[in-house]
Amino acid sequence: MPQVLEFALPDLGEGLTEAQIVTWLVEVGDTVAIDQPVVEVETAKAMVEVPCPHGGVVTARHGDEGQSLPVGAPLVSIAVEGEGGTGAGVGAGTGAGAAPAGPAASDASGDPAASADDGGSGNVLVGYGTGTATAVRRRRVRTSTTTAPAVRVREAEAPAPAAPASAVTVTAEVAEGPVPVISPLVRKLARDNGIDLRALSGSGPEGLIVRADVERAVAEPARTPAAAEPVPDAAEERVPLSGMRGAAAEKLSRSRTEIPDATCWVDADATAFLAARAAMNAADGEKISVLALFARVTSAALARFPELNSRVDTVTHEIVRLKSVHLGFAAQTERGLVVPVLREVQDQNAEQLSAGLAALTRTARDGRLTPAQLTGGTFTLNNYGVFGVDGSTPIINHPEAAMLGIGRITPKPWVHEGELAVRQVVQLSLTFDHRVCDGGVAGGFLRYVADCVEHPALLLRTL
Repeated sequence: MPQVLEFALPDLGEGLTEAQIVTWLVEVGDTVAIDQPVVEVETAKAMVEVPCPHGGVVTARHGDEGQSLPVGAPLVSIAVEGEGGTGAGVGAGTGAGAAPAGPAASDASGDPAASADDGGSGNVLVGYGTGTATAVRRRRVRTSTTTAPAVRVREAEAPAPAAPASAVTVTAEVAEGPVPVISPLVRKLARDNGIDLRALSGSGPEGLIVRADVERAVAEPARTPAAAEPVPDAAEERVPLSGMRGAAAEKLSRSRTEIPDATCWVDADATAFLAARAAMNAADGEKISVLALFARVTSAALARFPELNSRVDTVTHEIVRLKSVHLGFAAQTERGLVVPVLREVQDQNAEQLSAGLAALTRTARDGRLTPAQLTGGTFTLNNYGVFGVDGSTPIINHPEAAMLGIGRITPKPWVHEGELAVRQVVQLSLTFDHRVCDGGVAGGFLRYVADCVEHPALLLRTL
């Protein structure tokens, strides 16, 4: 007899607590092999294909495209061949972050169909006694749509197995100690908004309180009967602030809130800079990009001004200066702006930097960046000149200490060797954390970058 195993959304690493379903790669009834990708999800870091550790027939998909699921929530059910299967057994997915395996799932009347997850709106987890304090099992009970979300109940208060589903009454247990939440960020969000976690019912696995529960509680006081069922307005469009876009919004807001930033800028004559690049590309070998040359200049500047390759530890009240330069760079993709990180740039020449930046850019535009490729940066380049603009005041990529902005390189009138001439001019801007350095250091860094752009031979000193 086939056995139905439930594969849960696994831990995708880097502290991620949820993911949004982008595209289902299988349909109900499809046969899948072990480790075959079944769904493409978007996390706060990247697009990821999730492989299933079970091989068999897909019996259920737990979630619609566009829906966000917490780590550990049911993702897909697979019927596998095995002995002793009942057809309603529920097994958890393997791998870090998968929900623990549980017993066969059924409703109070033994209906196997009740084990199917309907999105978390009508199922509760009920514990019932087995004669010892430690031998407690879990089963899913189908309830009416008005029943509260998943909560834990006392064993003595659990409904009798023969009770009709519509008559199930759940009494929440007020536990001592911390309320279980899916991450410390959720607890902080509740504290910042004055939300009592004990008053919430968690919609996450086994009643865990997730971010959506707290955000719902924050929004509820402002809701009115009319607002509860809004009338569609043809004059507006609402775009969910979720996935990578939501993560970027949260990070930028945090940067503006926590970092006392300041910006300085300078115009530089890039005529010799472009001539040097043309000479490099005239020789044999891979072509060198403008961004790669700016990365090489930035690496040399950070060697002279290490204060800007740092971060602030707010817990210990210390400035942490970093020896390695992991350079982030802004890359525009169809799904929004991402910041891939090229590591150990202080040890790379222009050719290596150009190849590395190009490879990461291709991966970003394909939507295949891993969380590791999007984290750990120590300094960021923002080449907004590709959008045809001259200047900007970049927002620091938290928790870094600075960002260098590069405007477009365009012909402008310029005084060159005492005479007015048309030269290729670029505006450079540096936004820096005023806690890690003062204006003298920031100005010295930016002036050195501008000098290298105007006189590329200066880089020979650091080759």
